[in-house]
Amino acid sequence: MLDDYLSNDESLRSGVPTVQYISDQLHISTGYLSDMLRSLIGKNAQQYIHEKLIEKAKEKLTTSDLTISEIAYELGFEHPQSFSKLFKTKTNLSPLEFRKSFN
Repeated sequence: MLDDYLSNDESLRSGVPTVQYISDQLHISTGYLSDMLRSLIGKNAQQYIHEKLIEKAKEKLTTSDLTISEIAYELGFEHPQSFSKLFKTKTNLSPLEFRKSFN
């Protein structure tokens, strides 16, 4: 469901997916969602969302010529700086540094 959200431009319309959005789609509470993910994969719902956002960002950075800002907006971020900060926090590289490492 999260992959579809990030692939079908829903994030362009609705922004970065939230724990609440996912739990609403699955008709479960946010606490239950986080507990289930933690027991299954060792991450809470927010960590899982961030992981998926970074995976999609890496894909776009390596397979497209989109700017960092365009990628940020496509993933649902209102501000490219927020995207860059999350990306650097999770990968220890800025999006531009990551892209350059593949060229």
